[in-house]
Amino acid sequence: MNNNKPRRLTGLALKLAAVAAAVLPVFAVAPGAAAAQQAPAAAANVLNCTTDTDGYWGHAHCTNNTGVVTAFRVTVVCGEWPDTAGDWKTLKPGASDVSSARCIAGTGVGSVGWEEG
Repeated sequence: MNNNKPRRLTGLALKLAAVAAAVLPVFAVAPGAAAAQQAPAAAANVLNCTTDTDGYWGHAHCTNNTGVVTAFRVTVVCGEWPDTAGDWKTLKPGASDVSSARCIAGTGVGSVGWEEG
C-alpha cells in the first residue's frame, strides 16, 4: 500500500545516509586525494615487457625503467597441459632480461604473460 507519504530514515539507513553525506563531498572536492590513495594498486606493473612464443616456449623480455630493483617471471598458459612459469629474474634499475618457460606437451602455448614480484 502506497499512501505517497515521504518515508523516514531510521536506524541503520539513517546512519548510512549520514556517512554517505559526509564522505561524498570529500571525493567531489578532492579527487586527487582519492587517486593518491589508489597509487599502490596502480603501480603493480612497473616493468616494460614484451612477450613471444614459438609454439611450445613462451618468453617475457622485460626492462626495468624505474629507480628500484624488481623481479619478474614469464607465465605460460598451455593447452591440454598444466600451465607453467619461468624462473624469477631480478632487474636492477635500467637492466633487461628474459624469462622463459616451456609447455612440455599438449597443444602448446595458448598465451604468454608476466608476473612481477
